Amino acid sequence: MFTPIRLVASISAAVLLVGCTTTDPYSGETRRSNTGTGAAIGAAVGAAAGALSGDGSTSRRDRALIGAAVGAAAGGGIGAYMDRQEEELRRSMQGTGIGVDRRGDDIVLNMPSSVTFDFDSSELTSSARNALNDVASVLTQYTDTRVNIAGHTDSTGDASYNQRLSERRAESVGSYLAQAGVANNRLAMRGYGENQPVASNDTEQGRAQNRRVEITLSPIESRIQQQ
Repeated sequence: MFTPIRLVASISAAVLLVGCTTTDPYSGETRRSNTGTGAAIGAAVGAAAGALSGDGSTSRRDRALIGAAVGAAAGGGIGAYMDRQEEELRRSMQGTGIGVDRRGDDIVLNMPSSVTFDFDSSELTSSARNALNDVASVLTQYTDTRVNIAGHTDSTGDASYNQRLSERRAESVGSYLAQAGVANNRLAMRGYGENQPVASNDTEQGRAQNRRVEITLSPIESRIQQQ
């Protein structure tokens, strides 16, 4: 007997095989395609929902297959949308010192303070403004994403001062993106001070990594699925 669980697993595996990896044209590295992964997740969810729905007029297997097709299209659409945006950003950020990291369907731009701000300042450097012009150019093409801007510092100095500095830096980045054409209702700015280090504050190298602004782009799924 072909149970719903086995059916869901088979559909998901098939979708993953279609598009599980791709080659980054800028680094040459092979990485997992988020389009394929999103489609597989969507297929699994759609198949499960389809298998459990209906009034008996359609077989469980048929309902699962229909649900999987719908789910794969939705999940693949979101992944493809973010894949295209990621590719544009990687091309634009080449040589700027700003990192582009993919985390599931989110894209994270890591802007170190050495690129964006002078010491103890929240005023953007000229190189940061140039890079943010390129970021804004991509964001205005891909309007179905939320833009979360987070400021971070190292642990040197007073914690309350570091908190305010991180907030000012996040606000500076957000304000510049708004001036460059990114809609205000997409932007959210927040400072975290020294509370979310990504490296040890015991070394200068680690402190430098902690002084950063991160821009996280998250898909607005309801809009993308309507396209």
